[in-house]
Amino acid sequence: MEGNEASGLNEGRTATRLVVVDDHDLAREGIKDMLLDEADIEVVGEAANGREALLVCSRTRPDMLLMDVRMPEMDGLAATSEIKKRYPETSVLMITMHENPDYLLEALKAGAAGYVLKDAPQEEVIGAVRRVREGESPLDSELAARLLRRLAAGEGAKGPRRPAGDPSSGQLTPRELEVLRLMKRGLTNRQIAEELVISLGTAKNHVEHIIAKLGTSDRTQAVVKALELGILDLITEP
Repeated sequence: MEGNEASGLNEGRTATRLVVVDDHDLAREGIKDMLLDEADIEVVGEAANGREALLVCSRTRPDMLLMDVRMPEMDGLAATSEIKKRYPETSVLMITMHENPDYLLEALKAGAAGYVLKDAPQEEVIGAVRRVREGESPLDSELAARLLRRLAAGEGAKGPRRPAGDPSSGQLTPRELEVLRLMKRGLTNRQIAEELVISLGTAKNHVEHIIAKLGTSDRTQAVVKALELGILDLITEP
């Protein structure tokens, strides 16, 4: 977690509206209790499987879901993929037992912003939620870079790669492209600011503009989409 960047939401921003998805009643209750006293996080719904999660999303339109992986009827990966198709601005934070790169790659391909371990301390879970809403990634930077390189190598392509001049690239500026290349290396906003010798606020603004222009909900999926569009190519870039 990175200092003040993960300590809370920007002043004036409404509370993050969250849905908890887990097939175990006690697990859902535990997460809700954990978040109960956080003024900037509001639990607006819960679901016991992926199908229920889709119904809850249609009713509440949350900002984010905390999504378990293994569930009956529809698992977390299938649900994440469907939710991102229907509600692309909704972020999904996966809840997992293990840091398995193969599984996490599938989660990124499905549209997840990252993951949090089931046995993580309360402050890590809360911090992960806040980092996603702040435009940061809850993925470990080295793990993120490794997974994104695997996506670039062809493991994550969802369709034909389009040229960088494609209108769906959102007409990124040269500076935003520079920031995007640092994002794919797993750098945090603070590290991007230091690398480019700019203020932290400016770095955060660039990241937010990139996310908006690429039409994604978070920085992880912004990089994934940039790979699919051919804007980034991690095979040849350092």
